[in-house]
This record gives sequence, structure tokens and C-alpha cells, in this order.
Amino acid sequence: MLVLRSAALFVVAALFEIGGAWLVWQGVREHRGWLWIGAGVMALGAYGFVATLQTDAAFGRVLAAYGGVFVAGSLVWGMVADGYRPDRWDVTGALICLAGMAVIMYAPRGN
Repeated sequence: MLVLRSAALFVVAALFEIGGAWLVWQGVREHRGWLWIGAGVMALGAYGFVATLQTDAAFGRVLAAYGGVFVAGSLVWGMVADGYRPDRWDVTGALICLAGMAVIMYAPRGN
């Protein structure tokens, strides 16, 4: 159950961080304005809060593991929001990152 909760928190964190960065990108690069930028900044702040809800107390471990989720989530976001089509190397790299995330976060530890 703890792994499921942790995985769900990673997904929510990814939505906030990737969504926030995308909103800022849209506001600046696509000239959509300050409302988009402000919403992005707020989403990025929410991401920082969600990350603290992980049960593991090691900041470095949680953020390192989240990196794998970020890589895969960014490709999915690009597909949904921008019509990006990842190639087999994008997908392979994302799967490697997710495997690394699982090892970092969920490997049995003696502590």
C-alpha cells in the first residue's frame, strides 16, 4: 500500500511540475501572458509541497527517484499537450529512468 501511495504522489508531483513548467513555457515562449506564467509558478510551488508528502525522509532519494518519473511524464505530457511523438529511443530511455526510479525508491533496505 505504501508503494501505491508513493507512486500516486509521484504522478501528482509530475502533473504539477511538468504542468507548471509547460504553463510558464506557454506564457513566455508562446506569448500567452502573465496569467499563464502565474499559474505555472503556483503549480511549481504545489509540486514542491507534494514532494514533501513522500514517506521516505531522504530528500536526495525522493528527488532523484522523481527524476525518472519526470523524464517519462514529460514525454507523455508532450504527446498529450503538444502532439509530440516519441521515438523508440525516447521510450527506451524513459523505461530505463523508471526502472532506476524503482530501484532508488523501492529497493529493500536494511535501515
